[in-house]
Amino acid sequence: MMFVHSVDVIDLILKGLTIGIIASAPMGPIGILVVQRTLKKGRWYGFATGVGAALSDMLYAVITGLGMSLVLDFIEKPSTMLYLRLMGSVMLFFFGLWMFNTKPPEPHTPSGKLGTFTHNGITGFLLTLSNPLIVFLFVALFARLNFVVPNHLWEQTLGYAAIFCGALLWWACLTGALKTMKARLQMDTIATFNRLLGALVMGVSGILFILTMIGKL
Repeated sequence: MMFVHSVDVIDLILKGLTIGIIASAPMGPIGILVVQRTLKKGRWYGFATGVGAALSDMLYAVITGLGMSLVLDFIEKPSTMLYLRLMGSVMLFFFGLWMFNTKPPEPHTPSGKLGTFTHNGITGFLLTLSNPLIVFLFVALFARLNFVVPNHLWEQTLGYAAIFCGALLWWACLTGALKTMKARLQMDTIATFNRLLGALVMGVSGILFILTMIGKL
């Protein structure tokens, strides 16, 4: 079977970190909420919101991985893996296109009450959980990076933990950067960031698609 051989744990962890960062980076509703809470309430309230979002991302990642594991016999075939990688590249391209064209939602004004870290985390979790479409992003990333290794429970668990850590790393860096800013972020700045990130994702996905087609990847 394809996944019986040993797994490079470091490689799987690095893939997990990459997936966690990519899944968290787009400035959608949860990103705007983290920005607003960081600027209004303080860094750690924004980070607590990000922790909740990271937990939701990891939950969806595990669900996606388990679903792909159920069709292991199908996805083990080399021809199927080729199509999955190509499909992953195409899905990532459209994800990048969506980021490039989507304007960030208008920020709401957080209440004057700080609330507890737990409350901020729960709201971040629920907001992220309300967007199950992220499963399609995980399918694309898992297929593209060969992330699912069903016969290696321990290594796969570390991979999922790395997704969570990658998301936490993103939120820690974002809230840390916001802490140093003297003024509120402008919405056009966030929109520019989304466009740059979307263009990067589209470019990388296009390169991966070409390399897969010519047998170099």
